[in-house]
Amino acid sequence: MKKIYPALTGLFVLASLSFSSQAATGGNDSGLYVGGNFGYLKVDGDDDFDDDNKVYQGLLGYRINPYVAIEGSYVDFGKYGSSLANAETDGYTGALKLIAPIGDRVDLYAKGGQLWYNTDYNIAGAKGDQNDEAVFAGAGVGFKVTNNLVINAEYTWYDVDLDASDVQDGKETNTDFNQVTAGVEYRF
Repeated sequence: MKKIYPALTGLFVLASLSFSSQAATGGNDSGLYVGGNFGYLKVDGDDDFDDDNKVYQGLLGYRINPYVAIEGSYVDFGKYGSSLANAETDGYTGALKLIAPIGDRVDLYAKGGQLWYNTDYNIAGAKGDQNDEAVFAGAGVGFKVTNNLVINAEYTWYDVDLDASDVQDGKETNTDFNQVTAGVEYRF
């Protein structure tokens, strides 16, 4: 929680500067942007790690034009599972974002790309970690508060494999991370 306060304070300062420096119409259709999302994660799989959790995400992107952007992020999926078998995952993403502007204030978007992640396991006291990669896809809506400040809501699906059970019994698992977030984006 202590990490959230400085981030929110910074975003409110940026929003204040945006309000005072530009009118609320029009927008930045290309250029650099930063943002952050907070939300809910549902871990769903064929293993002992099914759980619900909070998720935190920081974004850095570049809008090439009003319809296409490239985006990278850091995602903290948190700790999930039971007291017997639990895991903690974080990672980095690279994505292509396709945008459909709806009027001056609303953008619908879809994005997809690659997740590079690390998972630390604790299964009945046996600890380990694994680096892996997965594909992901998502969709969302953004609303321009000002030319520079955007609030958004997004759903993202990650095709993650938690392979800790391979060590235990040799069978493969298929796990999905389903993420629903709300966030802010500041366009420069």
